[in-house]
Amino acid sequence: MAVDAVKETAEQPGKSKAGRPFSAFERIVAWRYLRARRKEAFISVIAGFSFIGIMLGVATLIIVMAVMNGFRTELISRILGVNGHMIVQPIDTPLDNYDELARKFAAVPGVTMALPLVEGQTLASGRGGAGTGALVRGIRPEDIEALKTVSSNVKSGDLVGFAAGQGVLIGSRMASQLGLNAGDQITLMSPEGDITPLGVNPRIKSYVVSGIFEIGMSEYDSSIIYMPLEEAQLYFNAEGVVQSIELFVANPDTVDELRPKLEEAAGRQVFITDWRQRNQTFFSALQVERNVMFMILTLIVLVAALNIISGLIMLVKDKGSDIAILRTMGATSGSIMRIFFMTGAAIGIAGTLAGVLLGVIVCLNIESIRQFFSWISGTVLFDPELYFLSQLPADMNVGETVSVVIMALTLSFLATIVPAWRASRLDPVQALRYE
Repeated sequence: MAVDAVKETAEQPGKSKAGRPFSAFERIVAWRYLRARRKEAFISVIAGFSFIGIMLGVATLIIVMAVMNGFRTELISRILGVNGHMIVQPIDTPLDNYDELARKFAAVPGVTMALPLVEGQTLASGRGGAGTGALVRGIRPEDIEALKTVSSNVKSGDLVGFAAGQGVLIGSRMASQLGLNAGDQITLMSPEGDITPLGVNPRIKSYVVSGIFEIGMSEYDSSIIYMPLEEAQLYFNAEGVVQSIELFVANPDTVDELRPKLEEAAGRQVFITDWRQRNQTFFSALQVERNVMFMILTLIVLVAALNIISGLIMLVKDKGSDIAILRTMGATSGSIMRIFFMTGAAIGIAGTLAGVLLGVIVCLNIESIRQFFSWISGTVLFDPELYFLSQLPADMNVGETVSVVIMALTLSFLATIVPAWRASRLDPVQALRYE
């Protein structure tokens, strides 16, 4: 009984007075209203659903935001780990002095690496005549070693044959599709072949697979072939020139500041594009999806907060006589309002903290959970062929997690205001008359 709480508080020396805001008396009454009683079981069930709803809503928000952050981070690291942050292409004349230009670009402060490239589309085939489309990237042997995203992820074979100009590197998924291993022959057919009186004959040539790499992004592992630059120039009829020079920078967000410096270092007319321009549509779509998911999942927390309102309104109606007795014993309307505010806020705080804990646990074990459900269902969850990545990433952002917590607590606190205000406005005379 709330009356017992008044007596209990009065008997405890050193405790806060009943009239003091958020005193021990108010906390004890709020706590007793939270505890389940047999005749209040239905109200307790509503409070339990509110707690579970807020917990699941907060946890879901944290998990989804972490997975989408991890997805974006992994894609950026892999895309920019293979492709340069900036691409320099010629405007007037071909890039025949690419070695000199590469040295000039590499000397610009902020540029970490400059890679002359020759690229071309081919049809690659292996054992049994199986074929697949491939993008051949001609690159210097010293540059492939500096490109750690590739050179540090060679799963089979080595770079020795590539450095000697006698082999190529292919992705693990391409090797699996074509049935190839390190040391096998891969046949490439390019439509840009030799010109004859009868037309252009496709150029067909076989190369030794020097090594097999696995970047972890299915699109690259299944479609890219790295070839020594000089061999690629011969294969694509581009002797002595390159199509572009890819630049890697220390900070991808400073590409706008580097652009005028690179144009000055080039000493000629060049066309420069950066990673944001080339991937603008893709990353914009990711950002829009992320924002929409946040708004949709916030509705889960909002629904749970509405449950708090309904539970507290029923509790106020059930405790009408208790409120009247407390008022007649000297409790102010503000004290009554704070009691029911703490009752509802306790549900919101407990649910939010439990949701954060659940979200952190899931995020730390997201890949194991994915594998478990894949094993249970017998299907491939998060198929690499569709999502580009071979593992489900999760990258929790402290700022976003704090934002989710603040949002959940705010909704929970706002949900308690109306029921608490109604409790404080209850007329003791009317409440006791109908008891």
